[in-house]
Amino acid sequence: MLTTTVCAALSAAGLAVAFLTAFRRRYAAATRIAALSLVPIGLAMSGLLGLFGTVGGAVATWASDLVLEPTVWAGFGVLALAVVLYVVGRAAGRRSRGRPARGERRPAESGASRPALGGEDRERRPAAGAGDTDDFSDIEAILRKHGI
Repeated sequence: MLTTTVCAALSAAGLAVAFLTAFRRRYAAATRIAALSLVPIGLAMSGLLGLFGTVGGAVATWASDLVLEPTVWAGFGVLALAVVLYVVGRAAGRRSRGRPARGERRPAESGASRPALGGEDRERRPAAGAGDTDDFSDIEAILRKHGI
């Protein structure tokens, strides 16, 4: 009962501050203050305040057991080992994903050029720059069209 009274007093004080803020024509700030001031009484009326007390007591009991019982420390060791094994497994999976298995050949990539794959004659390829003049003339025409 005392908890509900304290929460009601906190909410009333917060609403009074919100009213004074609204009196100064700061309505957005007054709305935020009013919203926050209704939280304590809402927690008390819904019973969540008692729940928080129960959870807090359970956490305190667990923390005292953590210090005094070696099985809890062993449990943390097992959890740490599980995390380390998981991380190592992920790292090993990433490293092996890009490599072929032993005895297996990688197929040639479709974007690779013939000279890179087998060394065809370089004389058959057209000279670099033979088709470049057509590309530049198109670009120059576009630039002239826009007045650049």
